[in-house]
Amino acid sequence: MIKTTDMLLEELREYASPRSKLSRMAKNGEIFPIVKGLYETEKGTPGIYLAGSIYGPSYVSFEYALGHYELIPEAVYTLTCATFEKKKAKKYETPFGTFTYRDVPSEAFPLALKLVNENGYYYRIATLEKALCDILYTLRPTANAAELHIMLNDDLRIEDSELKKLDADLVAELSEHYHTTNVKRLSTLLRRLQK
Repeated sequence: MIKTTDMLLEELREYASPRSKLSRMAKNGEIFPIVKGLYETEKGTPGIYLAGSIYGPSYVSFEYALGHYELIPEAVYTLTCATFEKKKAKKYETPFGTFTYRDVPSEAFPLALKLVNENGYYYRIATLEKALCDILYTLRPTANAAELHIMLNDDLRIEDSELKKLDADLVAELSEHYHTTNVKRLSTLLRRLQK
């Protein structure tokens, strides 16, 4: 379970020096520091459970979400997350994995998210379509839908059979909030592929 320093110090208040006890607990592997002021009580906790607590508001997206949904063939080990209005990317190396955070447009941020409850942990993850839109938002603009198609197939290694399964209506709706040609071209491409 995720706990802040203040929560743990409150729990340890009966000790003469709660901070010293907290330090010993971390040294002895009874609790595990994640980032400054944040601890996890279980050693094997999957990083996806912790991503939203490390830096936020945020949700799991980009390459990690595409791997999670098995849209891309490669395993993704860095937990990639979306934020908004943070102005610069963040990276955290923790005992639970590497976490990166990148901005998406503010108006797109709250859309097409799933709240997942697993083993008592809650986390937010982008839908498959939104994770793909988030990636396309961060990439250089393509010249046209054909070039985008090649980038999806060759660079991201997404098969046409998988693209045909995406919700074209959702992508069209999302494209109104990204204000980027790549996402608009994805909407056009999906309509063509799904005819």
